[in-house]
Amino acid sequence: MGLTISQQRAARVAGLTFLLAITIIVITNYSVSFRLIVPGNAAETATNILANETLFRLNVVGDLFYLLNLIVMLAALHVVLKPVAEGLSLVAAFGRFVYASVWAMIGLNILDAIRFLGDAAYLSVFTIEQLQAMALLHLARGNDLYYIGLPFWGLASVLIAYLFLKSRYVPRWLSWFGLFASAWCVFCGFVFLAYPRFDAIVHPGWFDMPLVVFEVILGFWLLIKGLGSAKATREES
Repeated sequence: MGLTISQQRAARVAGLTFLLAITIIVITNYSVSFRLIVPGNAAETATNILANETLFRLNVVGDLFYLLNLIVMLAALHVVLKPVAEGLSLVAAFGRFVYASVWAMIGLNILDAIRFLGDAAYLSVFTIEQLQAMALLHLARGNDLYYIGLPFWGLASVLIAYLFLKSRYVPRWLSWFGLFASAWCVFCGFVFLAYPRFDAIVHPGWFDMPLVVFEVILGFWLLIKGLGSAKATREES
């Protein structure tokens, strides 16, 4: 059975969402989080946030856009991969949904951090230093949430890469690269959760970088070339 028009359209939607995902993360991290959050320095972080509160709140908006983008992505990928193996496609979609849900919780932790730095009357029982420390603690908790979601992202991507390999909708070299990149991400995620000093051996930026590269390449491929198949795209009945 050849590809359907719905699969081709969904593939291009998936390709666009892959590219939007990395764009949103780069903007929110490099334009907001990395500029304002100073690891290990609660006072300076609090000063930066209070001086740029609106900008920092946009970080939450970015997280919600990222969450919405991931939901669209998993739906589009399910349309593409369901004919290959519906069960595995559903498992991949569930793993991606768990990872997507993490971003809502990260947004809540950002709002909690802002609340600790506010002027509500009930906060007067704490010292300024305590409030600053609790704000930074919640921001660090958001970082921990990411690493809890990381193995789910990796496991979902393992299945997605396998289904692309099985279907030959994209070049085999790209599918194999996705398999290895995703497996590496899963390995790093679980090892880091069990052994936090793993980041002294492998920089955290390399935990997910191969997988990001895979998804960027896959995104461009699906958006520009669509799905390849030995059989022609067919009209749906």
